[in-house]
Amino acid sequence: MLTQSHRYRDIERAAVYLQPEKCVPPPVRDSMDKVWFIKDGCGIACAVVTWLLVFYAEFVVIFIMLLPSKDVIYSIVNGIVFNILAFMALASHFRAMITDPGAVPKGNATKEFIESLQLKPGQVVYKCPKCCSIKPDRAHHCSVCKRCIRKMDHHCPWVNNCVGENNQKFFVLFTMYIALISLHALIMVALHFLYCFEEDWTKCSSFSPPTTVILLILLCFEGLLFLIFTAVMFGTQVHSICTDETGIEQLKKEERRWAKKTKWMNLKAVFGHPFSIAWLSPLATPDQGKADPYQYVV
Repeated sequence: MLTQSHRYRDIERAAVYLQPEKCVPPPVRDSMDKVWFIKDGCGIACAVVTWLLVFYAEFVVIFIMLLPSKDVIYSIVNGIVFNILAFMALASHFRAMITDPGAVPKGNATKEFIESLQLKPGQVVYKCPKCCSIKPDRAHHCSVCKRCIRKMDHHCPWVNNCVGENNQKFFVLFTMYIALISLHALIMVALHFLYCFEEDWTKCSSFSPPTTVILLILLCFEGLLFLIFTAVMFGTQVHSICTDETGIEQLKKEERRWAKKTKWMNLKAVFGHPFSIAWLSPLATPDQGKADPYQYVV
């Protein structure tokens, strides 16, 4: 008995769905439409909450722990480290959110495009009936983005975007820097509690002792929660990159039809060629080359 996914693939293979007249060409986009941003209420809310949580951690670290500290060197060093990590985390989040993850052009199932593929007898191309596009190999349709995404791993509401071929680097950096900033905050909270227990609570913060305790406990809870979540997500993403298998492909247990490469080559395909310090920078866009038009042919 055919499963729903198998029946759906058969529909995509059907010749009637490859008729170019079935597709309406997409409207001409102006300069404002060229900015990639998903208009999803849940995703926008999650993205805003992410930034607010980082700003809350910034507030507690600076005004509760570092400024009242009598050790100037301790405050300066930890302040610089924490702010650098916070900037890198937010920059990675911003780049992951506004970068086109690898969307296939809508309505590209035109007669001219299909002819440009120079199909040979027996070759098959898949068409997405939802966005009317010829799907490249390893592309999947996202119901939130309403587009087919090349090498789509998953849709993440926290960055209000899909994680795909073009923005996976920024998502990995986002999870890494959030995990690091959470770990750093937890260490400072632990040290501050020890300091306050040994000293007078009224001297270890400019706020009242109850307010100080509540703010530190909330930061501790936030840091622990996001440390676990982002560390697990970071490890999952790195494993997915090294094995060259997206989260959707693992979940659906799709048959591997692409060439197998080394782990190092897979990492360079995501973070850029060659290896450099730019791998750790969300400001550097990896050079991934141009898309191969024959990737649409199976």
